[in-house]
Amino acid sequence: MLGEFALKNHKIQRNKKRASVRTLGCRLNQYEGLALEAKLVKSGYEIVPFGEVADLGLINTCTVTNEADAKSRNVIRRFIRKNPEALTVVAGCYSQISANEVSMIDGVDYVIGNHDKLNFLNYLGVKKPDSPVIVRDRISREDFSIGFVGDTNFEQRANLKIQDGCDFMCTFCVIPFARGRSRSREWSDVMEEAKGMLDRGVREIVITGVNLGTYHSNRRSFLDLIDSLSKLDGLTRLRISSIEPTTIPLELLAWMADEAHPLMPFLHIPMQAGCNDTLKRMKRKYCLEEMEEFFELARRKVPQVCLGTDLMVGFPGEKQSDFEQTCTTFLGNSFSYCHVFTFSERKGTPANRFSDSIPMNIRRERSAELRILSSKSRLIFNQKHKNQALRVLLENPKDGKYAGYSDNYIKVVLTQSPPNMANKMVKVKVLEGFPEYVTGELIEVEKI
Repeated sequence: MLGEFALKNHKIQRNKKRASVRTLGCRLNQYEGLALEAKLVKSGYEIVPFGEVADLGLINTCTVTNEADAKSRNVIRRFIRKNPEALTVVAGCYSQISANEVSMIDGVDYVIGNHDKLNFLNYLGVKKPDSPVIVRDRISREDFSIGFVGDTNFEQRANLKIQDGCDFMCTFCVIPFARGRSRSREWSDVMEEAKGMLDRGVREIVITGVNLGTYHSNRRSFLDLIDSLSKLDGLTRLRISSIEPTTIPLELLAWMADEAHPLMPFLHIPMQAGCNDTLKRMKRKYCLEEMEEFFELARRKVPQVCLGTDLMVGFPGEKQSDFEQTCTTFLGNSFSYCHVFTFSERKGTPANRFSDSIPMNIRRERSAELRILSSKSRLIFNQKHKNQALRVLLENPKDGKYAGYSDNYIKVVLTQSPPNMANKMVKVKVLEGFPEYVTGELIEVEKI
């Protein structure tokens, strides 16, 4: 039985409104999910795990593929079945693109587009509305601020949003419609949040956005931002999440090669295809030869670099020879891995109107083949580091084991179980390489 004090405290906790947040999709969405949780906490809500009883459910959706839409609908319905009397709020990219479709899901109360997502609490009533309320304003192109950080709980690594939207208008992409055109976060707002993260013990900041390299605020560029963040007191590591090929300042390579610089030797560059014909149909802004020249330069300037990419298969008009060239391109440019995407028709995009679609069974076969190549490449990259010493930021232990990522983004699992090692920067000798991680033994703990 609960004691008198415990019983009183339990009642106080249950008098607090409970909210559940579920975020689907990309790193940027995950960042925004934390922002939404922070706003709920500031408004007096207790955050509970998704699937528990709650007074309010917020589903932060993704719409990058048809499968993402289906997953979003499934999560929405699951919350409503568990909490039929709760306020159900659906926000994000699926709400922006398909607001009416979302509103037709029985039990949805509010449909909030991306422009108003972070201010969703301003639109909620005390009771469930009689019919779904749609808030989907046009997305502004002005610089924006967030300034939510206050009570957010970070671990060792934290995403930092600096930019949103995209102007590139690739023929397959729905993002300019879901997130609007390119715009940057105000300089002072970025720096304030970064300092707040470091004050709360974050060691590694991961720069995130839709099209990072286009950042420009108060006459300061993406390169200026990286330089200023790198000089902040308390920052151990700075990592760029994903950056479009034509927007990469070459100055970054010198910083990545400098072991004393916090910018990590890691580049995830979404090529989307390794074939010029397909790149043209996608309306990408580069040709294969330009990219191969850059990759060769990156490997020469930063020998320890981890190069990753995104590749799409089954794009309309993709011949078997085009797909084979994409595989050859992947294997020939020393990529450590690739994220494989099966082309998905998206309403409103030019590619949705292309007549020469690829049968779905062929798309899936090509996706499976490329994923096998990616897995082999990751294994080779990991095994190449056997007996090397890697610098690793250890994260909170799971099942009694510590793990973390090296400077060049290799997941390292310690074979020992030393106490109190979370958020410590250590050197580890690699013992064995596996497809998804390497094992290693602790050599030393770096002093702060």
